[in-house]
Amino acid sequence: MSDRKEFRDLAPPEDAHDAIASLELGGGTETVPLREARGRVLAERIDATLDVPGFDRASMDGYAVRARDTFGADEADPARLELVGEVHAGAEPDVTVTEGTAAEISTGAVMPPGADSVVMVEKTDRVERNSTERANGEAVSGADDGETVLVRTSLAPGDSVMLAGADVAAGERTLGPGTELTPREIGLLSALGVDEVPVRAKPRVGIISTGDELVRPGADLNSDAGQIYDVNSYTTATAVEEAGGEAVLYPHAGDDYEEMEDILTEAASECDLVLSSGSTSASAVDVIYRVIEERGELLLHGVAVKPGKPMLIGRLDGGDSPSAYVGLPGYPVSALTIFRTFVAPAIREAAGLPEPRTATVDGAMAVEERYAEGRRRLMPVGLVSAGPKGQRGGGGATAGGDEHGDTLVYPVDKGSGATTSLVEADGIVEVPAETEYLAAGEAVTVQSFSPDVRTPSLYAVGEDDPAFSRLLDGLDRPRYLSLGTREGLRRLRNGVPDAAVAAGDPEVAADHEDLGGWTRERGLLVPEGNPDDVGGVGDLVDEDLRLINRGTNSGLRTALDDAVAALAEDRDAARRELIDAIDGYELTVKAHESPARKVLAGDADAGLGLRATAEKLGLGFVPLGEQDVRVLANPDRTGKAGVQALRTAVENVDEVLADLPGYRSA
Repeated sequence: MSDRKEFRDLAPPEDAHDAIASLELGGGTETVPLREARGRVLAERIDATLDVPGFDRASMDGYAVRARDTFGADEADPARLELVGEVHAGAEPDVTVTEGTAAEISTGAVMPPGADSVVMVEKTDRVERNSTERANGEAVSGADDGETVLVRTSLAPGDSVMLAGADVAAGERTLGPGTELTPREIGLLSALGVDEVPVRAKPRVGIISTGDELVRPGADLNSDAGQIYDVNSYTTATAVEEAGGEAVLYPHAGDDYEEMEDILTEAASECDLVLSSGSTSASAVDVIYRVIEERGELLLHGVAVKPGKPMLIGRLDGGDSPSAYVGLPGYPVSALTIFRTFVAPAIREAAGLPEPRTATVDGAMAVEERYAEGRRRLMPVGLVSAGPKGQRGGGGATAGGDEHGDTLVYPVDKGSGATTSLVEADGIVEVPAETEYLAAGEAVTVQSFSPDVRTPSLYAVGEDDPAFSRLLDGLDRPRYLSLGTREGLRRLRNGVPDAAVAAGDPEVAADHEDLGGWTRERGLLVPEGNPDDVGGVGDLVDEDLRLINRGTNSGLRTALDDAVAALAEDRDAARRELIDAIDGYELTVKAHESPARKVLAGDADAGLGLRATAEKLGLGFVPLGEQDVRVLANPDRTGKAGVQALRTAVENVDEVLADLPGYRSA
């Protein structure tokens, strides 16, 4: 009988926050060079040890003078001062300003003795002292060589002078503990001559991904053995650093108890917090909870939240004192969501960092979303702008955009194991456990993954097509989901995306704004040289050949279904009979290159695909005809800048079709 460990009673999310808050996640102080202090948090107050500036200095180019020598001066009756020298920035003055004299001075230069103000050069004239001047209607002839400065304004003492200590005075409190060091603070500390600063120590966070199937990115992958690349290690490490911690990556832990115990205790001996991902669910091979119970203390196992139910919180002995431990779910989306919600705030607090700027977006649900699992839901969502007012029609979700703002919110929930949700989602909507559904048009608040999150300029869905992928490369911040023609059109009819790409029947453009399109040659992908002499769909029925097909949402699949239906009619046979005769007809893959790669690997004799794919990967190609591809816009979004840019790109599609075999503009 299995010793399967069942979940304990699921704890409310508040208990998970409390349990993590009870852990010791590090702290302390360390001294770092000022050059490396950006983003760190001061641990102690820093007082100024000198005046800034340390001398009286000119704040503009002009002449250093005694203010009293300019009293009453104006444009009509300037003060006449003898020029006695000049003072440059970075040099000690070698002149003294006395009654009736002035010294030329540069911005930032030390004020010469005797001077108490600076007149800007624009308020002066400079003349040869032996030239004839006219003042009050009388000719004045200078007898001595030299220059005179005519000051045409009155000054007060201190004008255009920054006195010593005016910026920072010696002994003054400069920065206090808890200050996050940005370029501004580092500039101030530089002015004080500080070259190293005491800061809050970053919590050291050990990161361990568990599972025998994991391979670190960059290493060889054996998909036949069920191996997958480790997503969580790098994702979690980056999130830890973003929260202010120091990430330490450890080797993968397999599903063996002793191996897992060794790695976990090593991490606990070296880190303030240990994070693992995977091996937390109720399974006979998931032994990590036993390590925590036997080598530490398990505070919590299981939280009433989706995603992330199999969460562990505890303490782990590894040295002089126990380290904090949190076990994250194995699926990347779940792991990152739980980390951001529960762990990141604790790391920020330990590092002394403030909570990040509030990053929320108010919008309206684009579609109805039902949910009745009795757990708080952290629902990943995407954002799309509904476009300029006056460009949207009435009804459904789009009307919700009018009532609650221009931002529509749509669920991005492709399952916890879908890593693409990491980049397709802009944030989460927190749905209380008692909420059974969110209505289309209902106002919601999105907690953005970052304050810098911006809605994509264009949100499009539909057919996976290499020409459209190239076209998107020329647009600014587009988002495209390759869902297939059928699903793309369904979503376009629901009013959520800005545009959809549809392959197949050109009549699909009737209900939408047709931006243009192209044709592509479709057919069967076979090994180079076509060793089985495949000639068409009939050979798939009649010969012992294995096919790799596309999903039912794909426009290519629809065309093949039509071809089988036509063949059934020619043979006076049932369509279902022919489909059953084709080995692998119901075996489908997602992307346009997927069947080709199966053929290359020897897993199939033929695959459904495009001539462009066959030539790219060096396969044979059996043509089955051409297929129209249309780019269709939501008629309510034609005024949106992203849709206008898409229209322009489609109009110039010949540029991207030039070197795609089997493609031509429509």
